[in-house]
Amino acid sequence: MTQLHDLSSRGFASDNYSGIHPEILDAIVAANGAHQIAYGEDAYTARLQEVFAHHFGEGVEAFPVFNGTGANVLGLQSMLPRWGAVICSATAHINTDEGGAPERVGGLKLLPIETPDGKLTPELIDQEAWGWGDEHRAQPLVVSITQTTELGTAYTPDEVRAIADHAHARGMTLHMDGARISNAAASLGVPLRAFTRDAGVDVLSFGGTKNGLMLGECIVVLNPAASTGLKYLRKLNMQLSSKMRFVSAQFIALLDGDLWLRNASHANAMAHRLRGALETGIAEGAIEGVSFTQATESNAIFAILPAGVADRLRESFRFYDWNPATGEVRWMCGFDTTEADIDAFIVALTRELAHH
Repeated sequence: MTQLHDLSSRGFASDNYSGIHPEILDAIVAANGAHQIAYGEDAYTARLQEVFAHHFGEGVEAFPVFNGTGANVLGLQSMLPRWGAVICSATAHINTDEGGAPERVGGLKLLPIETPDGKLTPELIDQEAWGWGDEHRAQPLVVSITQTTELGTAYTPDEVRAIADHAHARGMTLHMDGARISNAAASLGVPLRAFTRDAGVDVLSFGGTKNGLMLGECIVVLNPAASTGLKYLRKLNMQLSSKMRFVSAQFIALLDGDLWLRNASHANAMAHRLRGALETGIAEGAIEGVSFTQATESNAIFAILPAGVADRLRESFRFYDWNPATGEVRWMCGFDTTEADIDAFIVALTRELAHH
């Protein structure tokens, strides 16, 4: 097949834009050939259970799926009765970027809460944690948090524990959307289980695509008492892969060693390099008109640019507006972002700012 894309094309729109990490490609090749039983009864999916147990402790169960929306919808479905509702931040991916799938496919009621930094707190949760026993109100029975958040911030283990204790004390369970969970662990400098199972999370969506996989996410049941029916829900919702060994093999390559941490640490470091260079330029007067709206705690930078600058800059580097009304944009770094990418982006941004 003829290569159809420009290998020099780089951008800061999403860590989903990157290709597949070479070690992941090697794992797919290694899992190929001969026959393996379909639908998860293969040697690789069996080995994957051991890999997740190494990170999260014995008694956990992993359910590979195709994508993050599927992981979130299925995980939440397994935690709720039909009359249940999910408390989440207003910026949560399940609320803003999943096309209504939690409601339309999952049959879930979302109870979103505005937050300044994408993070819920026990006090914020209480805005919607009420009405139990009232047949006129969808019952708030799950709290869902995102790690790292959609605004690039990270929950500390203590913050997650406070939310878990608060939710559990009120008869609710805790779900975590871990689309960028590896970036959070790299940022915090703690093991994956420190802010998940050890902190009281019941069900986890574990992200892989944003950290070097070709495709695939995993639902990880950390507390079996909080989830039921995933074996059936996965098929019912069209997330059961026949050739599951190729999804599982990718996660084995990612998690059996330190690839997950290497990739995430590099992505975080590139984001900090970009922000650091911009802050230096601002301090020295070489860059004007740029301000930041969130702390850079992972691989995301949120900034405000003068009117028109973003559109001109996008002629060279793809990235997304976050809030067009205020000029806020989001820049994402990935495992394959290079220092040269950062340097070229800064040159281009400086040039466009000078023309403003």
